[in-house]
Amino acid sequence: MAYVKVPKDLSKVKTKVALNLTKRQLIGFSIAGLLGFPVYLLCKNFLSTDISMILMSIVVLPILFATLYEKDNLPFEKHLAYIVRFHKAEKIRVYKSRSIYNTNKEKDEIKGRTPMPISKMRLSSNGRRRIE
Repeated sequence: MAYVKVPKDLSKVKTKVALNLTKRQLIGFSIAGLLGFPVYLLCKNFLSTDISMILMSIVVLPILFATLYEKDNLPFEKHLAYIVRFHKAEKIRVYKSRSIYNTNKEKDEIKGRTPMPISKMRLSSNGRRRIE
């Protein structure tokens, strides 16, 4: 009797396109191949085979890393964007709150509002403000 294991968390299941690879992996491997082979062939004429293979690996490895890296179901470029945004943000964040009871007339006049007199504002039975 055949037994097939079905994962409980289907969010990690990716659709495979060809050769049991996802579309992202196919694109990444083809870009790495298109850059790696010419680097090897051009360097082979001037350097030894070992050094040209090492140079090809240095060129290809960042592309393969970006293709295969995934953390918290986020691809490399999204994760990198979050890291860059974190380091560009202000380091000290000040908590600022606006009071609903602010009666500063200058700010309200600038915004085009007139402050409501407190005598007209009452609390209803459920604790919310009610205007009479």
